[in-house]
Amino acid sequence: MSGEPIGPLPAGIKKLLWARLLITGPISGITTIVGWQVWDILTRGLPEGQDAGRGPLLALGLVGLAEFVPTAVASPFTGTLADRFDRRRVVLIGLVMEASAAIMFGIYAATDPTKVWPLYVIVFWFGVTQAVVSPALRALPVDMSPPHQLQRVIALNTAARQGAGIAGPVLAGFAYGLSATLPYVVAAVMLIAAAFSVSRLPETSIKRLSSAPGAKAVLADARDGLRFIRHQPVLLGAIGLDLFAVLFGGVVALLPAIADTRLGVDAFGLGWLRASIGIGAALTTLFLAWRPLQRHVGRVLLVTVGIFGVATLVIGLTESFAVVFIALFVAAGSDAISVFIRSNIVPLATPEDMRARVLATESVFIGASNELGAFESGLTASAFGLVGAIFFGGFGTIAIVVGWWIFFPTLRNVDRFSDVVPKA
Repeated sequence: MSGEPIGPLPAGIKKLLWARLLITGPISGITTIVGWQVWDILTRGLPEGQDAGRGPLLALGLVGLAEFVPTAVASPFTGTLADRFDRRRVVLIGLVMEASAAIMFGIYAATDPTKVWPLYVIVFWFGVTQAVVSPALRALPVDMSPPHQLQRVIALNTAARQGAGIAGPVLAGFAYGLSATLPYVVAAVMLIAAAFSVSRLPETSIKRLSSAPGAKAVLADARDGLRFIRHQPVLLGAIGLDLFAVLFGGVVALLPAIADTRLGVDAFGLGWLRASIGIGAALTTLFLAWRPLQRHVGRVLLVTVGIFGVATLVIGLTESFAVVFIALFVAAGSDAISVFIRSNIVPLATPEDMRARVLATESVFIGASNELGAFESGLTASAFGLVGAIFFGGFGTIAIVVGWWIFFPTLRNVDRFSDVVPKA
């Protein structure tokens, strides 16, 4: 980092952080309530204490799959759009699309639904909207930040996202207790407000691709992003670690089942469990904004992912709400450190004119580690039971960390962020 004084944040960055709060809050709320609705529809009417069977557990995993497929298919193409056009406008269009998904969820919830397949259809559309928003939105903090403030802005952006992850699920769980449609109405209003905030962001003078965005060019751009990552050991290691570790270690998709069958709480309690993830992540990223990580970056990344795996095992060992809350808090804090490290490494190792394409490709991996990880959790839960799936995920994450420590020495040996530069 340069010796330049940090100084106050630019006004545009403040608007962007506000938009991030308004975007992430409703998204986390929608994700929480959709999972609970699927579980509620499939277990409604069962006598108390009766095992719901493996079908509802698999159904929770299918929610993740329905969101992952469009994200995986569309993100490379939406990434090249974000490299060619004004990223503010791309985010704006995507937010309007996300608001339409929230409205669809609300309309279906108002019908007192008894079938889950329409929820999967809307989740699929929601995944499309995420693919449009994510690459451009993730590139904007880097585009708008003065170089000497980049780490601070990334930490604050992550803290805003995780802070909204605290309020979003709690608010959604409380609203669902009042009305099944209310969480989605609130989400739609917040997303429209976010679109208004994004429309007021200042223009950035970044380098853009100038070739015509025909079908061949789009496919070539998507290949370029994949090829660049494949030939950068630090990028490949950082992104792959997130993909495989969270693919095995994610238990968030199973929280509705954990809340109901193991902890005995309702949608409001589920909201607080989801909020614990935001609390742990937000406090950690605020600390990182105050005391940015300076040394041993690669080793810290691997160790924190290992802690994530251990915390996952603790969730499978207990039926105490308080212990699960704390374990989720610890898991989220460790994940926030790994996210902070990766959020610095990826843009620093990527040339400016490829940034959105690489971030779009990374978004596919992130989607894989979250949405596809949710499917993996549901699939293993249907095969091995709820506790078996949690243990499988925890041990799998720890095994991935050991493998990455051995096979990605370039990532492990990164000392400072300043050591990471784009390579031809």
